[in-house]
Amino acid sequence: MTRPIKSEAEYEVALDRAYALMQQNLQPESKDSDELEVLSILIKEYENEHFPIPKPHPIEAIKFRLDQLGISEAELSEILGARSRKSEILSGKRKLSLSMIRKLNEKLKIPAEVLIREY
Repeated sequence: MTRPIKSEAEYEVALDRAYALMQQNLQPESKDSDELEVLSILIKEYENEHFPIPKPHPIEAIKFRLDQLGISEAELSEILGARSRKSEILSGKRKLSLSMIRKLNEKLKIPAEVLIREY
């Protein structure tokens, strides 16, 4: 029976079991498939609580997303409205405004909660 993960040792056992299940050719809706799904949820919750991933710095998130999408910094200027504004934002000399955050969220799909972080 699958139980909540309450310790590092239980977490390791759950990881091992999930790995073993993933090595099998599981049939959908089977007992083992259901066990893997439940284990995955429990592992994710344990990791979120014990190994949280910090949200990225807003400027790093913008640069990463530009690289991911193959968008140039010149195209970012078009999104933000002015070349000098883009340079000031990326260098950290200027903070993002609410309208910039909205545009970056809409055009680049960067989560607003990442862009509104203090920096």
